[in-house]
Amino acid sequence: MSIGDDLLERAGKVRLAVFDVDGVMTDGRIGYTDDGREFKTFHTRDGLGIKGLISNDIEVAIITARQSAIVDRRADELGLTHVIQGREDKARALDELLERTGLHGGDLAYTGDDLVDWPAMRACGLKCAPADASLWLRQRADFITTRPGGHGAVREVCELILQGHGLLEAWQGRFV
Repeated sequence: MSIGDDLLERAGKVRLAVFDVDGVMTDGRIGYTDDGREFKTFHTRDGLGIKGLISNDIEVAIITARQSAIVDRRADELGLTHVIQGREDKARALDELLERTGLHGGDLAYTGDDLVDWPAMRACGLKCAPADASLWLRQRADFITTRPGGHGAVREVCELILQGHGLLEAWQGRFV
């Protein structure tokens, strides 16, 4: 995939990557067991990409409209300290995150998949969407992944950010 200089420049400014959960970190489906417990599946490659950002001093946050103990568990596994759940007003949640971190919208990448994400996304320096995001949102994103949500889209965003910072090859080299 060819990535333009403007996109790499935007990615290189990212100090905090924000991800929606349903439709971005997962495939957007929500399952329930017979006893009513909710379940979601996450892609391990996405998790490694998130850890790659964190290990290179790029913060990661989750903002999601739903409330789920599963999201708390995944965030704990990944070492995330910024987790905002149960917030349909994602723009307000993003403002709170900016206040908490002292960062500005231009310092952020936001990856979302549907209309509810746009109010927060539009304030960010790098707007990303999975390949299967709503058409309306994809038309406004700076970067559209080749993979759908829950199937490696987060990893692509993480690698773009690392590449923008000139850190991708060194991070990949840690595993060789």
